[in-house]
Amino acid sequence: MQTIRGFRDILPEHIRLWQKVETLAYELFAAFDYREIRIPVLEKTQLFARSIGEATDIVEKEMYTFEDRNKEKLTLRPEATASICRAYIQHKLYASDPVRKFFMTGPMFRRERPQKGRYRQFYQIDAEVFGIASAFVDCELIFLLNELFTRLGLTCLTAHINSLGCPDCRPAFTQSLLGFLGEKKQDLCDICQRRMTKNPMRILDCKTQTCQEVLAGAPATVDHLCPACEDHFHTVKTTLQKQGVDFFIDKSLVRGLDYYTRTAWEIQTTALGAQSAVAGGGRYDGLVAELGGPDTPAIGFAIGFDRLVEVMEQLEQLPEEPGLDLFIVALEDPAMEMAYHLSCDLNQAGIRTGTDFRGKSLKALMKRADKRNARHVLIAGPSELKDKALILRNMVTREQTTIPMDQLVPALKKILQTT
Repeated sequence: MQTIRGFRDILPEHIRLWQKVETLAYELFAAFDYREIRIPVLEKTQLFARSIGEATDIVEKEMYTFEDRNKEKLTLRPEATASICRAYIQHKLYASDPVRKFFMTGPMFRRERPQKGRYRQFYQIDAEVFGIASAFVDCELIFLLNELFTRLGLTCLTAHINSLGCPDCRPAFTQSLLGFLGEKKQDLCDICQRRMTKNPMRILDCKTQTCQEVLAGAPATVDHLCPACEDHFHTVKTTLQKQGVDFFIDKSLVRGLDYYTRTAWEIQTTALGAQSAVAGGGRYDGLVAELGGPDTPAIGFAIGFDRLVEVMEQLEQLPEEPGLDLFIVALEDPAMEMAYHLSCDLNQAGIRTGTDFRGKSLKALMKRADKRNARHVLIAGPSELKDKALILRNMVTREQTTIPMDQLVPALKKILQTT
């Protein structure tokens, strides 16, 4: 049996980087007053169709959607924002305090073409802020991303930012774009030809070569902003400059989801070969109301966990695997029973302890201790049990200490917790 194409196992020898990222992310989110939320992996299909947009690649081609036994259409979540918005509305979290800051980690599902850093079950770190329209929140999220990547030791990243405008200025841009496309419609792919009547802005996100050629010289959203959106984007740019955050104004950046308004951004890298995004986000001030909640400004980002870890592996940002504090070399059955109870007691005390119950020889067990990078080895054989005193060997200094069995637990705790 093999895994499904585009799905994978994350094995123990690879998990250390994931844990390092999670630990630093959790610490940073807590410092910025974000609270963890956990959402279902399965939602009603209509949630994503309404929020992400019927004309997006995700909804049209990539979602894992099926009917359950009651003929209700369900979808494995392709992203987290819509579900967190649904939770914000369903539980009336706005009633007690409309300002909420959330984060979460977990798997998402899209049936994309598997490639380097891209999987059909992939993982994201997600952050969302509700109830604040200020541009300073946009800056906080971009700064938070920049700070996280800095703490992770990443330097090969570039922030691309853009403004997508709002419902007041979007119509003027749409008319300009349609005017530009004009007689070029027949040169667009079939999907983009349909998008000209449904959502012309989605054409800008098409990755096909022919559409990219047609779009060369297309109008930009930042050239059609209303005064309010212009002021908002100006605050974002000047604030990031004052904070020393490197960014690039990317007029072609529109992101792949319909709900974005105003500021949108991506953190891109070339560490995996072709340029690709490891994080992206933006403001979505109309989404909560669109899904049936109160009129609430909101903004968020998602980090591609899989890609981020692969970038760190490319840069050799590999944390050392922690070894054992103690490995008990238990020879023969009486020693194994003693080793079992002792290891449980020491592990309860926070001392990383291992042993082996396969009845191996002293030589084999010492090799096992080396493989587990144990700092100390406790030898318990027939002669040690007869003498009622076990041998503790420091594997770094090679010094040995004899410990009476009636003093074993307190003596080990004292030695191992101080070395």
